Amino acid sequence: MQLFRFLAIAGFKILCRMFFRFEVTWVNSIPLTNWRDVKLYAFFNHTSLFEPIFISTMPFHFIWIGSRYASVPVADKTMKRPFVGSLLWFIAPKMISITRKKDETWSGFLNQIDENSIICLAPEGRMMRKTGLDLEGNPMSVRGGISDILLELDDGIFILAYSGGLHHVQTPGEWSIRFFQTVKVRYEYLSIKDYKAQFDTKDSKKFKLQVVKDLEARIKLHTP
Repeated sequence: MQLFRFLAIAGFKILCRMFFRFEVTWVNSIPLTNWRDVKLYAFFNHTSLFEPIFISTMPFHFIWIGSRYASVPVADKTMKRPFVGSLLWFIAPKMISITRKKDETWSGFLNQIDENSIICLAPEGRMMRKTGLDLEGNPMSVRGGISDILLELDDGIFILAYSGGLHHVQTPGEWSIRFFQTVKVRYEYLSIKDYKAQFDTKDSKKFKLQVVKDLEARIKLHTP
């Protein structure tokens, strides 16, 4: 199954490269070329369900490893969408349906994390509309769930993907897709161990506030 999933996703990556231009920049002075130690991939500025096209910016060796070990928490509302839900189930071997509450579905997701897991998620938990706000008209913000994940991880690489947005490609609520657009993303990589060492990991509530504040500052600074 890993080989089949890898070939399909690799084919999707190549196909997207034919229809879109990708502009990838890095916060770090030296780009990360070896993604084998990546344990957490966080995608920020969530604007469209068409964001799987950002797979095209990932190296093939990471796609291969992710085809076996990727674990992705996805809102149950999203998973119930006929086409999108089926596509997401196919992309990752562990696509975990969760509610937007801190309940047993979230606890179940955290409990399945092991030393081989590669966690991929959109920490904001909802999409930005054309207004710059979410569906309810609230400002976008990072939710605290990512701090729970960080507490489960001891080492490895933390990749932060700052999306330039996809409203010019596909807008929520619309079916039309505008091809041959430039898609921007800026990457940053951090040591999970060093990142956590900046904060108070003994107090989970304080740790959550510190992580959220830090990530929101990074989003404002680095989003292309």
